Amino acid sequence: MSRDKKREALEEKYQLLRSVTNSNAASKASILVDASKHIQELKEKVARLNEDISTSCSYQIDPSISSNVEDHQRSFPKVSVQTLEKGFLVNVYSERSCPGLLVSILEAFEELGLEVLDAKASCTDRFELEAVGEENEGVDSLDAQIVRQAVLQAIRNWSGST
Repeated sequence: MSRDKKREALEEKYQLLRSVTNSNAASKASILVDASKHIQELKEKVARLNEDISTSCSYQIDPSISSNVEDHQRSFPKVSVQTLEKGFLVNVYSERSCPGLLVSILEAFEELGLEVLDAKASCTDRFELEAVGEENEGVDSLDAQIVRQAVLQAIRNWSGST
C-alpha cells in the first residue's frame, strides 16, 4: 500500500513539474530534461535582469571620470525598506561618506508625508541610516515600494548635485 502511495505522490510531482515547466513530454526522463532546460532559461533571464539593473545604475557615472561601473556600484548607496505595523523601516548604506545625503533623504520623507519616529545615522567613514517613519494623518496610503523609490530618487538627486 505504501509503495502505491509513494508512486502516486511521485507521479503527482512529475505532473506538477510538467505543468510548471510547460512541458508536453510524456516520459519522466523527458520531463526532467525539459525542467533542466527551463531552469537554464530562468538562470539566463536572471542574468539579463541583473545586467539591466547594473546598466540602469551606470547612467550616474560621469564619462569624464575614469572610474569603472563596479567601483560606482560598490559605492552607490544600497536601500532597503520594510513595512512595519505602523510605518516603514528604511535602511540606507554606502561604503563611502556621502556629505549631504542625509538631508536629501529626510526631505524625501517629508515630501512623502512620513514622520521620522526614530533614526540612527553615521556619516563619517561610510554612510549608514536606519530610520523608522510613520505616515502622517491625511496622507494617502504608502507602500514599501513607493518609499524605496522616493529614497532612491533622493539619492539620484543628491548624486547629480555633488
